[in-house]
Amino acid sequence: MKPDTLKDKIVPVLTILVALIAVWYVAAVLLNAPFQRDMDTRNNITPTTMEFIGKTLSQPKPVLPAPHQVASNFFENTFLRKLSSNRSLVYHAGVTLSSTVLGFAFGTLLGILIAVGIVHIKALDRSLMPWIIASQTVPILAIAPMVIVVLGAINITGLIPKALISTYLSFFPVAVGMVKGLRSPEIMHLDLMRTYNATPAQTFWKLRVPASIPFLFTSMKVAIAASLVGAIVGELPTGAVAGIGSKLLAGSYYSQTIDIWAALVAGSVLAAMLVAIVGLVAKIVDRAMGGRPA
Repeated sequence: MKPDTLKDKIVPVLTILVALIAVWYVAAVLLNAPFQRDMDTRNNITPTTMEFIGKTLSQPKPVLPAPHQVASNFFENTFLRKLSSNRSLVYHAGVTLSSTVLGFAFGTLLGILIAVGIVHIKALDRSLMPWIIASQTVPILAIAPMVIVVLGAINITGLIPKALISTYLSFFPVAVGMVKGLRSPEIMHLDLMRTYNATPAQTFWKLRVPASIPFLFTSMKVAIAASLVGAIVGELPTGAVAGIGSKLLAGSYYSQTIDIWAALVAGSVLAAMLVAIVGLVAKIVDRAMGGRPA
């Protein structure tokens, strides 16, 4: 990667990041100010402006934690805790990761199978596709408790219900992207396969599948992030004792807003890592298929 290219990619990202942190600090001061002002009035304290701002940014249970409070909590619970500790964000992220990966695998497989059926069977295209689209209009927060209750009634608990919720969110982008990819070959290429007297199976494996790979991996990046959201949401109605969802629940129960934000940051970092891994696999596959290195 050329230095100019690296600079062009990093500088805009850092600029947006700095701007967001600045806005975050201003919002933290404004939202935490009423409580701090009330506390100072009760204690007959008249702090200077800088002292007041410092207090709003150091409250133990703020309405909106300051960035440095979240960063400190994240660092402590990520690097200074044993991996087996119930307070370790790595431990909770690992629990959520297991259901995320399983749900993503199920969702990817289901999405590919649905896409293949839709492309090759016109009846499925007309009957199944509208229902697939309609299924995504139902809020996942409404579906998750029903899945947990129904599966719990037949003694299926733990990893599987959360994985199925992840599957529900992740199969849709894969199915839509794969349908687009399988239909991406031009008419001229399809006619050429007919000229070579290729069978439908040969056309599928030698033309449609290679053409769909870029679409597949693009949709998988969306799917893996959606799968993580599904895993976290699946932990909420179960009252889970482990996982990022459980950290969010515990933080809401005890008004530990700093813990809540640190858990959200952990989820964001995990999502970024998963998307990066899918992107890396996409580059490896593209290279193996003869693509030019970027």
